[in-house]
Amino acid sequence: MTTAFHYFKWAFAVTLLGLCTSFWLGWRFGGTFAAGSSFLLICAVLAVLEISLSFDNAIVNANKLKTMAPRWQKRFLTWGILIAVFGMRIVFPLAIVAIAAHIGPVEAIRLAATQPQDYARIMRESHLGISAFGGAFLGMVALSFFLDEAKEIDWISRIESRMRAVGSISGVGYGLVLALVLIVGMQLGTTDQATFFMAAILGLVVFMGVEALAHLLDGRRAVKDAARAGGFGAFLYLEMLDASFSFDGVIGAFALTNNLFLIAIGLGIGAMYVRSMTIMLVERKTLSQFRFLEHGAFYSILALSVVMFAQSLVHVPEVVTGLIGAGIIALSLVSSLRFNRLAV
Repeated sequence: MTTAFHYFKWAFAVTLLGLCTSFWLGWRFGGTFAAGSSFLLICAVLAVLEISLSFDNAIVNANKLKTMAPRWQKRFLTWGILIAVFGMRIVFPLAIVAIAAHIGPVEAIRLAATQPQDYARIMRESHLGISAFGGAFLGMVALSFFLDEAKEIDWISRIESRMRAVGSISGVGYGLVLALVLIVGMQLGTTDQATFFMAAILGLVVFMGVEALAHLLDGRRAVKDAARAGGFGAFLYLEMLDASFSFDGVIGAFALTNNLFLIAIGLGIGAMYVRSMTIMLVERKTLSQFRFLEHGAFYSILALSVVMFAQSLVHVPEVVTGLIGAGIIALSLVSSLRFNRLAV
């Protein structure tokens, strides 16, 4: 059997390179050994933060990848990781600052390098729209799983059977998310409501667009949910999903440091572990061995969606978000092991 080291060897290599680079970066900015050590420690914390927030992402990715054509699996695990690391961890924060401050991308890079305090301030000011968009998109991702009439396995049957029963009602998922958006939005001040509502609706529109495009591109397959399991449509869906998962980590990283390059290194290390976990789950067929693990991932996504909406009103520490997701997945793993033991 392939060892765990085989799956994580590239992640370990990137970790070593990233930690060394972060120490050098600290030495370059601070000029002392203490500054280098501080950067190294922050980089390690950022990597752990990204892993804890994205473990459910790896489970969902693995569930979709197992039904994709091998060619598209390879493309997602190569091109996709480059998009995830460089797109979401570097380009995404730069794009937010460029749009919010009405400056060009080169100027945004200069701002990140020379005025990290101003850069971090602009990112924090954009947090409301990002939370609303991510909360709406991830809410639809989770509900589309629980409202699926074809879902045959329930973990918490009292809840999931009722959700599946109303799944035949057209647009019920959008209605539930919009109701939550309305409840949260009404708690905000008048000046913030327009930003919140626009971003949340945009999240729903993007989810609908990705779903429609996936069906259009991969609709030739007859298998249920093949719109996300075929080729380019699946690739696009998974990239959008990764982007939504990354919102919380990218914004939360600025609570630890204002240095964009250190954030990119730390979160990039975490992204490599997510990729390695995804590959291991697919090749070892772990999801089929632990029947409730996927349910735990989608409950975790639903919880993350609620947390992102809550962050529009109050500050929720990233460690709490990570612990909630990890706790739900751990419970689903324990339930799976118990089911396997009783089934023997």
